[in-house]
Amino acid sequence: MQEPLHLPPPSPISLSTPAFGFHPQTPPKFATGRVPVFLCPNDKSERMMNDLIAKAAIDRRIAEIITPVVEDMGFEVVRVRLMTGKESILQIMVQRPDGQIEVDECAQISTAVSAVLDVEDPILDVYTLEVSSPGIDRPLTRMKDFDQWEGFEAKVETDELIDGRRRFKGQLAGTEGDEILITIAEGTIGLKFEWLSDAKLVLTDELIRDVLRGRKDAGQIDETQFDEIETIIDGEENT
Repeated sequence: MQEPLHLPPPSPISLSTPAFGFHPQTPPKFATGRVPVFLCPNDKSERMMNDLIAKAAIDRRIAEIITPVVEDMGFEVVRVRLMTGKESILQIMVQRPDGQIEVDECAQISTAVSAVLDVEDPILDVYTLEVSSPGIDRPLTRMKDFDQWEGFEAKVETDELIDGRRRFKGQLAGTEGDEILITIAEGTIGLKFEWLSDAKLVLTDELIRDVLRGRKDAGQIDETQFDEIETIIDGEENT
């Protein structure tokens, strides 16, 4: 594999920039405009609960409450989002360490999580709790996700502009140190995990086949259902 391009440290910010609207100086090629002063790399809790798992302050609070419960049941928290609007929805994505999860397991987690949230009561308004698997085109929220799904296509977004862009789409190439590697048109580049604001797999035929095979091997779907789905996909590819 071609040696990945490791991006340089963030550019300094202008001291004359208003506090409510930081704008970094124009960066050189492949420099990032991320403002490092807001990072807390020595804070253990910040490293354990990153922005991709729980972005807003309320999401982090909820994650702190439910994570011990979920982990004690043998599962992992992938993402927590409280979405507000006409109706508030608390979305919690979970999975087993092997990446799988059953519908009845989601129901068990929902019951356990509801109980602890009723006691802690972090959400003031009425809300609907949704506990689900990450799905096929799943969000990538932890460093190990980028290793697990190496070779598959993904979309990655950064907080600030890097070489004039925030969005990168390409094939995941694993990780190296504190960077995730992704192969784009220009080659394989390394992006620091802490720079990411969003990352998810792209729904491709290859990804669907891989997930279906995994579910078939785990006994979650039968042979007939699997073959029928695969035939449809192959038919679309050959048209």
